[in-house]
Amino acid sequence: MDPTSEFTSIHMDAIKEIGNIGTGNAATALSRLLERIVDMDVPVAELVPIYEVSAHYGSPETPVCAVLVRTEENFSCSLIFMIEEFKADMLANLIIPMDLSGMDEETRLQIRNSALAEQGNIILGAFLNALSMITGWVLPTTAPAVARDMLGSIMDLVASMFGVIGDSAMLVKTNLHVKDLDEDLGGTLIMIPDPGSLETLLSKLGVL
Repeated sequence: MDPTSEFTSIHMDAIKEIGNIGTGNAATALSRLLERIVDMDVPVAELVPIYEVSAHYGSPETPVCAVLVRTEENFSCSLIFMIEEFKADMLANLIIPMDLSGMDEETRLQIRNSALAEQGNIILGAFLNALSMITGWVLPTTAPAVARDMLGSIMDLVASMFGVIGDSAMLVKTNLHVKDLDEDLGGTLIMIPDPGSLETLLSKLGVL
């Protein structure tokens, strides 16, 4: 049975509002880091079974970069910020204050991953701050981890790691617009609540 079928339009409206506030906070925080104007499109939020996440994102062969954190205590869940790999590197280069051309590939990758971890942590942290502001909960997070692979491989890993602790995932799709950058960056935030956590959240929001 589809674990998301029990949620009504009222529940989904509450989830979408969290997405709206979270992406707004993320745009502001990222703008401060990059020292550029950052806008985000109105996000599209949906709740899907975890094993269907990749079908809602794109081609399984797409190279992507993912930043992962977890939060425990009041609301236990895993959060992932995912972006196409070449766009992730464009985003990372905006805050790297040095020319990487003379470095070997491994060093360049480490520096870019560090920058992406910081940016992903800011985006995911802004989303959690919105959730904390709405609920009053304290939501500490783990240090961010970065993974690069094809979309299908990463989502298979996500499903195998977190499918045992959560049946459904909340997807918040948006589009990052950075001033003076020609390419729109896209980006998807995936929240995978532990069993019972989503119901706890909706109860706290007064819609369950």
